[in-house]
Amino acid sequence: MQTVPRPLQASTAPAGPPSDAARQGGVLDMPALHFMALLIALLVLAIAGVVLAAQRRRAREHRLHLSALREREEKLRLALWASDELYWQYDLPRRELESTRVVPGRDGDLQPHVRVDPNHEIHPDDLPLVEQRLRAHVRGESPMFLSEHRVRDRSGAWTWVRARGRAVQRDDDGRITRIAGIARDVNESHALAREHRIAAEVMHTMAEAVVVTDEDFRFVTVNPAFTRMSGYEAAEVVGQDASLLNSSQHDAAFYAEARRAATEEGGWSGEMWQKRRDGHEFLCAMQATAIREPDGQRRLFVLVASDITDRRRIEQELRYLANYDTLTNLPNRTLLSERLSRAIVRARREGHRLALLFLDLDRFKDVNDSLGHATGDRILRMAAHRLQQAAGVQHTVARIGGDEFTVLLEDLASPAEADACAQRLLDAFDQPLRLDDRQEIVITPSIGICLYPDHAQVPTDLLKHADTAMYQAKAAGRRTYLRYTEAMDGQSRRRAGMIASLRRVVERDELRLVFQPQLALADGRVTGVEALLRWHSPEHGEVPPSQFIPLAEESGLIVGIGEWVLREACRTLADWRQAGQADVAMAVNVSAVQLLRSDLTRTLERVLRETGIDPHALELELTESMLMANAALAAERLQAFRRLGISIAVDDFGTGYSSLAYLRRLPITTLKIDKAFIDDLGGPSDGEDAAITTTVIAMAHSLGLQVIAEGVESPQQLAFLRQHRCDVVQGFWLARPMPAGECLQFLRDWPQRAAASGLRAP
Repeated sequence: MQTVPRPLQASTAPAGPPSDAARQGGVLDMPALHFMALLIALLVLAIAGVVLAAQRRRAREHRLHLSALREREEKLRLALWASDELYWQYDLPRRELESTRVVPGRDGDLQPHVRVDPNHEIHPDDLPLVEQRLRAHVRGESPMFLSEHRVRDRSGAWTWVRARGRAVQRDDDGRITRIAGIARDVNESHALAREHRIAAEVMHTMAEAVVVTDEDFRFVTVNPAFTRMSGYEAAEVVGQDASLLNSSQHDAAFYAEARRAATEEGGWSGEMWQKRRDGHEFLCAMQATAIREPDGQRRLFVLVASDITDRRRIEQELRYLANYDTLTNLPNRTLLSERLSRAIVRARREGHRLALLFLDLDRFKDVNDSLGHATGDRILRMAAHRLQQAAGVQHTVARIGGDEFTVLLEDLASPAEADACAQRLLDAFDQPLRLDDRQEIVITPSIGICLYPDHAQVPTDLLKHADTAMYQAKAAGRRTYLRYTEAMDGQSRRRAGMIASLRRVVERDELRLVFQPQLALADGRVTGVEALLRWHSPEHGEVPPSQFIPLAEESGLIVGIGEWVLREACRTLADWRQAGQADVAMAVNVSAVQLLRSDLTRTLERVLRETGIDPHALELELTESMLMANAALAAERLQAFRRLGISIAVDDFGTGYSSLAYLRRLPITTLKIDKAFIDDLGGPSDGEDAAITTTVIAMAHSLGLQVIAEGVESPQQLAFLRQHRCDVVQGFWLARPMPAGECLQFLRDWPQRAAASGLRAP
């Protein structure tokens, strides 16, 4: 322990060297004091040096720390700027968001831009999920807050951001009060990802098969449509070569060329047959496009394929329907026009002749209406088959509508070849068409012929002239052929004019009836008359029945005209009965159209009721060919007539293909032998006709039928018929057809005339 030195006191004695006693008495002399002061000074200096060194060290450390902080801050700025992210911190109690974004300053240096947003706006659709995730982090349920949502940008538009952060501050109770983290604008990537999702969904839902292959055409990926189309699951084909689906419809060169085009030209498109997993083949429309992966390193091929098998089948069916008749499988009018045009070009170039034959089946409409459309279709198919066989496979047979057919003949040496072909076509229908084991039908065609270059130069004219010639063939008696002549055009115009006039004949009162008596040979009495139709037209003059009746039948006008004939004939008969001719019957010709297309039974009932005629006094005459062509319906209708009490006569018997054995099945009462068999009776060449006539009379009598001979014009014919017991005769020998008044007078005068001539009239 040091002693505190005493204070120095002043001395009066003269100075001198200290005595030993004074040294020993503890009083320091001056040199000692100086030494002590020096030591103290050195100590102070040492302490000051230590303090100064410490301060300098601390200053250096502070500078280094600040430098490190500045470096870290700069790196943080660089990182935020380079990553295009912003730093954010959220004050939970104040619900305030502070965001810091690094942006380049004016001098190019990076400057932080701090923004405090007390009203941070999140899209209403995203807000519930953001709050849910924030609560989960605050509660400690998730180690990090992570969210992707939309916020308002500086322009006011919604933009997608991806934010992540952690708790960085807590209060004294340990509750989180501040969360900090980083956020990135992901609007572009989100849009790109959305596009990718849409593209993937589109690819997934596409009806077309989408296949991605590598540059060696090995499967990389496929969509579900590929599986539906090919039957292969994705796992079965990935890594396999696309030739797995190659079809035998193409050779290897075809597929090799498609791959070459896709590789060297960047794409290929076309139709390609492929094979399903089950072995069935299908046609697809395919487009192959070369692309590169996003990194640009690998080349890929995208193949889009549609199964067009059904579409091609439908197109072929439509093409067939557009060019072929579905009922007969013959070319139709469209294909005929095309082939006819090409044939004319070839004929013009090579100097050849060609012919177009136009055929129409006689009275087919009646057959179709009577037997039904199903049977009519069968008849058309059989007729088409016969035409093809007769014409030959080298010629085009076409159906151009209804019962109209054409035959195109090329490379003809002479017009006679067309005539020969027409005759073969006619001969092909000599035999009846067999509908089934119990039913046959007779159908005949009428044919018109037009030649190139003789008659026409273009397809339309060839068709028109051939059609004109066909109608002239019908007018000539049917079942024949005629070549076109220029005179036929006038006839065709006259025909069209007559049809137009026929539409008004009843209302213009241009029709009239004439009556031809029928004589019973047994007692010489006139037992009946036949009503015959005449037409006097102001435009066409006196038109023969052979001309206007076929036109009326073809146009359907015969129904109205026929009803007028029935009513007029029955009214005339009623007048005659009132005039005293009670025993005379009236025979009326009935058209096939009337029989088959109209409700003739009701018409007859109405006319009989209106005129008061006894049905037994009325006889309907139908031609043999009409009955044979429509036997089933004809039998049904005839039974209805017979139930009314009306008699039925078969007119022109012997000109058709029927037999008495067949006719016995029909409820007929009379046979009328055609004039063609009567003309030569009693002459030098009557052998065959006489044999036919006598046979018909004998067989008809055996069946209980009355026989009337038509066209009796000479005493020799009358004598022959009387000798062979013909029942009734009709013809010019007895009387020509007469108007009603003249015929009535003939009926009144006949008994006296018969008695005078020895015909035994009562």
